[in-house]
Amino acid sequence: MPHATQLSSPLSAPLPDSPRSDASRAARACAAVLAEIGAGLLAPQAATSPKYLYDALGSKLFEAICELPEYYPTRTEAAIFAQYGADIARAAGPGATLIDLGAGNCAKAASLFPLLHPAQYVAIDISHDFLRESLGRLQQRFPHIDMCGLGLDFSSALELPGSVRAQQRLFFYPGSSIGNFAPRQALAFLRRLRANSADDGALLIGVDLVKDDATLDAAYDDALGVTAAFNLNLLRHLNHLIGADFDVRQWQHRGFFNAEQRRVEMHLEARCALTVQWQGGARRFARGEGIHTEDSYKYTREGFVDLLEQAGYGATRIWTDPAQWFAVIHARVIRD
Repeated sequence: MPHATQLSSPLSAPLPDSPRSDASRAARACAAVLAEIGAGLLAPQAATSPKYLYDALGSKLFEAICELPEYYPTRTEAAIFAQYGADIARAAGPGATLIDLGAGNCAKAASLFPLLHPAQYVAIDISHDFLRESLGRLQQRFPHIDMCGLGLDFSSALELPGSVRAQQRLFFYPGSSIGNFAPRQALAFLRRLRANSADDGALLIGVDLVKDDATLDAAYDDALGVTAAFNLNLLRHLNHLIGADFDVRQWQHRGFFNAEQRRVEMHLEARCALTVQWQGGARRFARGEGIHTEDSYKYTREGFVDLLEQAGYGATRIWTDPAQWFAVIHARVIRD
């Protein structure tokens, strides 16, 4: 008999005791989102967190990006899993509590089920509705696997409920999403994962490696404009979240590799001088002034292994593609 799918509300605490406390917690969550986004828009260099790129439409647009010829990370990582899947499964071991961070459509984790044979699959994603739909389909395909879905923001905190098995937790973070964090933030994030793991815990992570500028530029500014649509959809999402009045037609996408910082940057630039208003705030943007929406840091193998060790993990195995563009790393908790 299939296990029930459990979904908590995004950016919220566990289910409350009464409708009044439910409304109070929802109001606090909305106020926190408004405060965070408003502070970012009013900063000297306007910026938003990349997590706000992923509403339901944003998640679907990112799926489309992953199919683009210019966007190498998805197919390169998939090729590594295809070639070395059995070896990766031996390193990870069967019966894990597979915790999929930023699960999206759950497809990457699902492709590993026949190899990893997890005892439990925990899908975590900020896009609550998209996750519910994806996990529902997946449960029908794999009714023998205990599944739990959590719609929450894990970028700044991670508290797992009691429904998540404590044994043999394997955090799965593919796609080089770790690159969305600046190096110090990445270290703090990895330490949070370590804090949620026992001595038998591990991490399976995809890491994008440093390569030539032209390849990186094309990957984040494709010829069809799908990445541009993905970035511009952020404005529509902000209109919904904070009552803003962004007009998407007044903005344009920019994506490029910043070699000095070893990161790809995504920005939205105003096509003309304009004023944006939202609940409790407003900002005047000059023509060409931008909102910094995402970074994607690139690493060397040695640099990322060092980051893992600082976080309390030892890299046990590293697999790469022939061109050394991407790495999949399995790391075990270093016992205290």
